[in-house]
Amino acid sequence: MSKNLYIAATESSSGKSIVALGIMEMLCSNLSKVGFFRPIINQVQRGEKDKDIELIATQFKLTASYEEMSCFTFEQVQELVSKGKKDFVVEKIIEKYNRMKDLYDFIVLEGTDYNTSTAAYEFDINAEISKNLGCPVLLVSNAFQKNAEQIIYSTKLAMESLNLKGCEIIGTIINRIDPSNSTTTIHHLQNSSLAQGQIICTIPEDPYLGWPTIQQVADHLHAKVLLGESSLNRHVSHFTVAAMQLRNFLLRIKDRSLIITPGDRADVIVACCVSMISRNYEKIAGIVLTGGLEPEDSVWDLIKGFPEMVPVLSVKEDTFAIAAAVNAMRVDIDPHDTKKVNHVLALFEKNIPVDLLRERIISVQTDIVTPKKFEYELIQKARSKKRHIVLAEGEEERILTAAELLLQREAVDLTLLGNEQVIQDKINRLGLNIKKIQIINPLVSPLYNEFAEMYYELKKHKGLTKEKALDALTDPSYFATMMVYKGLADGMVSGAIHSTANTVRPALEIIKTVPDCSIVSSVFFMCFHDRVLVYGDCAVNPDPNAQQLAEIAISSALTARAFGIEPRVAMLSYSSGDSGKGAHVDKVREATILAKEISSRRGLDIMIDGPMQYDTAVDPLTARTKMPKSKVSGRATVFIFPDLNTGNNTYKAVQRSAGIVAIGPVLQGLKKPVNDLSRGCTVADIFTTVLITAIQSQTN
Repeated sequence: MSKNLYIAATESSSGKSIVALGIMEMLCSNLSKVGFFRPIINQVQRGEKDKDIELIATQFKLTASYEEMSCFTFEQVQELVSKGKKDFVVEKIIEKYNRMKDLYDFIVLEGTDYNTSTAAYEFDINAEISKNLGCPVLLVSNAFQKNAEQIIYSTKLAMESLNLKGCEIIGTIINRIDPSNSTTTIHHLQNSSLAQGQIICTIPEDPYLGWPTIQQVADHLHAKVLLGESSLNRHVSHFTVAAMQLRNFLLRIKDRSLIITPGDRADVIVACCVSMISRNYEKIAGIVLTGGLEPEDSVWDLIKGFPEMVPVLSVKEDTFAIAAAVNAMRVDIDPHDTKKVNHVLALFEKNIPVDLLRERIISVQTDIVTPKKFEYELIQKARSKKRHIVLAEGEEERILTAAELLLQREAVDLTLLGNEQVIQDKINRLGLNIKKIQIINPLVSPLYNEFAEMYYELKKHKGLTKEKALDALTDPSYFATMMVYKGLADGMVSGAIHSTANTVRPALEIIKTVPDCSIVSSVFFMCFHDRVLVYGDCAVNPDPNAQQLAEIAISSALTARAFGIEPRVAMLSYSSGDSGKGAHVDKVREATILAKEISSRRGLDIMIDGPMQYDTAVDPLTARTKMPKSKVSGRATVFIFPDLNTGNNTYKAVQRSAGIVAIGPVLQGLKKPVNDLSRGCTVADIFTTVLITAIQSQTN
């Protein structure tokens, strides 16, 4: 067991950054403080940073400075070693590493990039560093365009070299492999004496990881952006030089292609614009105009009038030079390329035995639920028993972007409600990769009349007419709720462009509450830097009575437990224990007794105590003074507020003052899960809410 890990590659373009991302995600799901350190980086231009450090620091919000996460450039190391100062290099790296190690539970180290002509020397110095820092090695072997025999030979050679240098290899990942070579390669390596006790696994070659964004192309070419600045995150699958006549060029338009053409080819430029609104052509990623030429004003006015436009770049060089430059691009994972980062994490989790690897390398275990661990476990739990969630607002762009991320992580199955052509056009315009997804237009669906009749039967005793039932089912929230009610979906999410009442009302009318619970309530997951706490009810019930407050406490505890947070429930009030009197504190005291009775009767084994003040609930020192015998005080994880005024203001005050993420409101108490988004929600909010809804349906 160790508190560090050294990720070392066998050669250039092995895909260390993919492995580093996956390892960091895995570790952050268990440990609250994970550091990242690259002893030796490549020389970078003034003002630039090492791509891998920038990627990891951005993705995992690391607080260490850039200077703290690196030590030397490779050029500096070469110069020092040539002067006989190799020991100085190693000592300086050890010194800088030691400054970090006491601040973190675990440190991931990443080796050199092999971008020089001295690959053998780089391999040796990686081995030297890992050995001197006491780091076990995770070897990353490059299998790109190699057959099984070549992969096995080169990987064994690297293993043997590391063993001879006294390094401990805990695992080897064969990256960028042709899937047809995977079984043979793993079998031979696992049966080799060199790999005894190692974890051996493979990651297949994925062309998508080599697709640059238009922004990366623009940066690489030093291009001027003429149009489409908001769409520079589109990915480019390949490039097409348009130097032929138009009828021949049209045959070569492919999905996500980058069109390279002289800037005076108005026919090609206009044809590209037309292809974007034609249903008969694939959607290109962008256009590069060469030769420093730009369209004339009349052509430019025509181009700007198209409703859907892709980025247009301009460069001074000629077409051939630009085509060669694009073809030679080295594509790094952009720290802000959320789609590709999620794709990488999904690829890693799909191919690597994460639980086994985690068990092998982590020496410190903790039961603290950190925000990263909470997010990671949401994905794992949702994926473990995949559920089908209907998104009522399928035409909303934030919903579509979140849907792509959810499908990338293979966490849920989805149905979008809305006009299919409108949705497909937006998917194309946004450059999203959404293929296998069900789209239902409620207004033309065969289910429309069936749902309306069913809704009428449910509510006719309340005076509902068939006409009003038909009218209600034109509302996507009602249609989605009926899908959940009928078992055609396991849960529903709405609210990005509709009010809370519009989302919740159909659920209360149709799905209704679970047995033993008369009230629908909500919780927020409050993500502090070192823990996740549960606050309820902060969004639904203005002034619950004692019985309702007890039910909210039980529902909140069960919600916390479903998401991996051991519930220790604090019933909050303005006094702690028996010290206070008055109607408000008496309500909380009665609710505490009722909640304990419900827990006991249902065999739930939930720790509940109150009334207590917030400081008594969270601070062990205060708890020792005010409620020393309580099993909840000082270590509460679930906080039940006496009314909506207190709860809503408290969660917002904590959220804004402490700068934390508040996930919710998460509705609870319904027979089947329905969750409401705020109209200001982000893509990340939607992503998380859908995962939560899926997990709720598992526990329901």
